[in-house]
Amino acid sequence: MALRYVVTGSRGQLGRCLVRRLSAGEGGAELAAAFSHAELDISDEAAVASALAELPGGAPAVLVNAAAYNQVDACEGEGADDAVRINGEAPGGLARVCEAVGARLVHVSTDYVFPGDAREPIPEDAPPSPRTAYGRSKLLGEERVLASSERALVVRTSWVFGPGRNFVGAILRQARLRRTGELTGPLRVVDDQRGHPTYADDLAGGILALAGALEESGEAGGIFHLCNGPDEREPAPITWWDFARALLDLQGYPELQIDRISTAESGAAAPRPAYSVMGCERAAGLGVRLRSWRQALTAYLASPDLRVTLELQDPAALDAAPQASA
Repeated sequence: MALRYVVTGSRGQLGRCLVRRLSAGEGGAELAAAFSHAELDISDEAAVASALAELPGGAPAVLVNAAAYNQVDACEGEGADDAVRINGEAPGGLARVCEAVGARLVHVSTDYVFPGDAREPIPEDAPPSPRTAYGRSKLLGEERVLASSERALVVRTSWVFGPGRNFVGAILRQARLRRTGELTGPLRVVDDQRGHPTYADDLAGGILALAGALEESGEAGGIFHLCNGPDEREPAPITWWDFARALLDLQGYPELQIDRISTAESGAAAPRPAYSVMGCERAAGLGVRLRSWRQALTAYLASPDLRVTLELQDPAALDAAPQASA
């Protein structure tokens, strides 16, 4: 019997990929419903309960919460209340509703729950200690979920890119403007944060594989880390500068200079984790492993997901976007 899924946050990068995979019936799964923020306020527990109760065919087997308030700098100020409400309190309500109807909740979290001072891949049982309001709100959400449901999964990830606004779109726009002469000078990209970028479509596939494996085995949930892996040719963790360099080389901008800057020089209001490499052993133990970040980036650049990003961040590039190379 096919597992029926509900997705919240369906218009975000991960949400779009989940909906696409589920609509295609991946792994025999079935999309029961998908809700954007405009369609369902996840912080309204009664509204969530009503939405699940009204689904044709009854309650789903799994609800994947891909909704989040992820404006990291705004969380330090005007977005603080929204961060606590959406990232911290709402997941607990989702977990309670899922428990009431017999569904498993998969809640997506972040590397920002850690301080960023690790020196080796961070295991799932490492003690969290967030340094930002965003990280604290996400940790609160994790705690509320795990306190409300033993079957729930908390899936932490990092450096996500996919069909939406993201780092890739920002860099490609800056590159195009320099090639056309509308801007001059080198790009400036942070070179003191290390991690593994994660393609939202790979993350979506990993989440569905994890949920399916746990449903089949009847096991409880808990915390899992899920990110794209290291590059086989250069296995060391990369920086945002490294990611930008790989991106520009793949997209036909090898001559474009990128200056290396520090996080402090970037002027960000909230501190960023200096080290975000996640150990993904629990998922690997269930046979769920994501490909390397470079393979994932190459696939993204050749996919329709890039067009979605350009539509949002650089529409002028759509007619002239160079093709990715291997």
